[in-house]
Amino acid sequence: MKTLLVCGVDEAGRGPLAGSVYAAAVILNDQHPIHGLADSKKLSEKKRDFFAIEIKQHAIAWAIATASVEEIDQLNILRASLLAMRRAIEALRVRPQQVWVDGLYCPDTDIPSRAIVQGDSSVPAISAASILAKTARDAAMLQLHQRYPQYNFAAHKGYPTAAHVAALKVYGVTPEHRRSFKPVRDLLREALI
Repeated sequence: MKTLLVCGVDEAGRGPLAGSVYAAAVILNDQHPIHGLADSKKLSEKKRDFFAIEIKQHAIAWAIATASVEEIDQLNILRASLLAMRRAIEALRVRPQQVWVDGLYCPDTDIPSRAIVQGDSSVPAISAASILAKTARDAAMLQLHQRYPQYNFAAHKGYPTAAHVAALKVYGVTPEHRRSFKPVRDLLREALI
């Protein structure tokens, strides 16, 4: 019996104040199972990096895509996340027969799709997508750290920690910050007063 080609999809970076939102799509290979996959947030950085290599080597297909800071500010974070997901699915070199997405919403594609709450903890293909999206986004934030060391993106990855908000107040807003997000928007408003 032929196996159904299911693509797992997840995003990383909806909550941060800076950087693009990332999404990944993964079709796992039943002939090369990857044991121990889990929600990327529940794995150590070392484990995520290990699994990212395994996924890229053994999956039938995988792809990573983004939606930019400008797209996030223009569309809102939910729509930008769905756009990044759609781009990841479309970038796969093998067309899936079904798309299973972590969360409540599915991106707009012409492929039958299913949203699965906490799918990143229960569906291996979604766990794999979660790991690829998170490792790609973390790598991008390390590059941002090189450009803007004063913000310490390497430590907080753009999330609204006290240290990040304090750095924003001292150094101002970079082009990498999401202007539609309240802490950034409030700082910009204060600068006009």
